[in-house]
Amino acid sequence: MKKPSLPGINFQAIAEDFRRLNPNDVGTWPLLPRIAVLAVLFVALVAAGWWFVWQDQLDALDAKRAEEVKLKDDFLSKKRQAVNLDLHLQQLNEIDRSFGALLKQLPNKAEVDSLLVEINQAGLGRGLQFELFKPGSELVKEFYAELPISVKLVGNYHDFGAFAGDIGRLSRIVTLNNISINAQRDGLLTLDAVTKTFRYLDEEEIAAQKKAAQAAKKGRR
Repeated sequence: MKKPSLPGINFQAIAEDFRRLNPNDVGTWPLLPRIAVLAVLFVALVAAGWWFVWQDQLDALDAKRAEEVKLKDDFLSKKRQAVNLDLHLQQLNEIDRSFGALLKQLPNKAEVDSLLVEINQAGLGRGLQFELFKPGSELVKEFYAELPISVKLVGNYHDFGAFAGDIGRLSRIVTLNNISINAQRDGLLTLDAVTKTFRYLDEEEIAAQKKAAQAAKKGRR
């Protein structure tokens, strides 16, 4: 038994319908040409809408989405900063206290002389003999000045160690540098070193330092 065959498409008749179209009387057109023209118009309208309207709107939408992501990131960053603000303030306060404690260990200009006396007495108190105690020129830094003192002491090794311990226990910051110990003929030792102490600059000195730095900067231009 043969299967029923599908009706064939008469392309010649369809082409004839398109040739006989009257552009002034669209109502008399056959169904297929009318459907074809509507489909073309629909595609043309969609393409025109995409080109002239929707493309700009989609670009603007993408830009707004990118801006939204950035704003969310900024919000999360600021939120984390706000959460950690108390911790940061506490850390800053601790730093200020530590810095203040260190500054208190630096003598001011008027206290340097008494500190030099303390260093001298630390050596004499251990039975050491000073052959040299010569303060050098100050080396000025950003907010403090460094004062080197060349010293030469005579004594024994144990007394030198006790002297170094006494220097470390002073209320002010004092360091021993470039230490050299040599033996003498009488059995004693000589200790050559550079003792450094520090003092903080007063407001006038800091102002003068800034003024000199600005003048030097202008001179280089």
